[in-house]
Amino acid sequence: MAGLDSGDTAWMLVSTALVMLMTPGLAFFYGGLVRRKNVLSIMMQCFALIGVITIQWLLFGYSLAFGPDHWGVIGGLSWAGLHNVGLAPNPDYAATIPHQLFMVYQMMFAVITPALIVGAFAERMKFSAFLLFSILWATIVYDPLAHWIWGAGGMLRELGALDFAGGAVVHISAGSAALAAALVVGKRKYYPELSPPHNLPFAILGAGLLWFGWFGFNAGSALSSAAVAVSAFISTQAAAAAAATAWAVLEWILRKKPTALGTISGAIAGLATITPASGFVSPLGALGIGALAGLVCYVSVVLVKARLGYDDSLDAFGVHGIGGALGVLMVGFWATKLVNPAGANGLFHGDAKQLIYQVVAVAGAGVFSFVLSYGLLRLVDKVIGLRVSPDHEGIGLDLTQHSETAYTVVG
Repeated sequence: MAGLDSGDTAWMLVSTALVMLMTPGLAFFYGGLVRRKNVLSIMMQCFALIGVITIQWLLFGYSLAFGPDHWGVIGGLSWAGLHNVGLAPNPDYAATIPHQLFMVYQMMFAVITPALIVGAFAERMKFSAFLLFSILWATIVYDPLAHWIWGAGGMLRELGALDFAGGAVVHISAGSAALAAALVVGKRKYYPELSPPHNLPFAILGAGLLWFGWFGFNAGSALSSAAVAVSAFISTQAAAAAAATAWAVLEWILRKKPTALGTISGAIAGLATITPASGFVSPLGALGIGALAGLVCYVSVVLVKARLGYDDSLDAFGVHGIGGALGVLMVGFWATKLVNPAGANGLFHGDAKQLIYQVVAVAGAGVFSFVLSYGLLRLVDKVIGLRVSPDHEGIGLDLTQHSETAYTVVG
């Protein structure tokens, strides 16, 4: 077929599979951090989204996010059910791979983004409420925001804002929704006397799977197997390593010893932060961004959250929301056309206006997601209720129970 490149197609098939693996990885990461009796609840919520959001994406989500533009805001429904989404490349998005491959690659982003929000209300939202909120959120928040920044004709894309692999679309949107969820759902009944993570090896395995899958997340966003993919791959590794080290060193200084939980949290913070910048910055720039991510996200998670008192159970806002915002802003400083001629030069490379575009993207994505997420949570609470009953909160889903029991607890 004219225009198709077999190497690009092969790389994007692999990248799609890598990003899909991130959602089960997130299930292990989150599952290891909650109490033992709640691990299946968390894993079920993450895994269920692979099914639910896949269906939503194929029926109408992809069309809303990437379909022909309407007013710079939304894609409409002309591609609903994958109508006119075939195997021929779409040059607006990826000129050398099948359009359907681009579609399914973007599907994996749509799957994992609402799963990130789970960390904010872990152990206290009903499964039915979670499903309803996730479907509404994907349709009303994620799909329009993806169109704004990545869709042909999207208003932030046309402005000039850059988001290589989802700092605003994925991490700011999920982090802002997580903060809204923490405020609306309220604190766990045993907060702040929190029990330690029940299984750190689970969490370390999950972090490793996330790190592994993130190469598809970032390097795959080059949408080809060319030089930009290599640069994004190296930047991903550099930032994660720097952030993990920075977090551990800061713990060592302030708390007299580094911890496994802090080190993997730092790695995830670095990965989230480099995501929007990975295809635009040099390896040394990525090291600087990663080190800053470890420090800033540590302060957000350990100091700011404690001071403000909101119960973001697994720090979805502190890591993904803050890290994503930091990364989008760092594009405005560190981006260089020497790495990606299709990108821009940031402040450190002689162009201050790019930083302005990045500030607009951070503010627009954050406010949009927080306000609509808050409203959707209030709506779901009014219709079917958000929280599990006081008798069930923090009780169900022991690993020794039959799976049938799980549905009675979380439903």
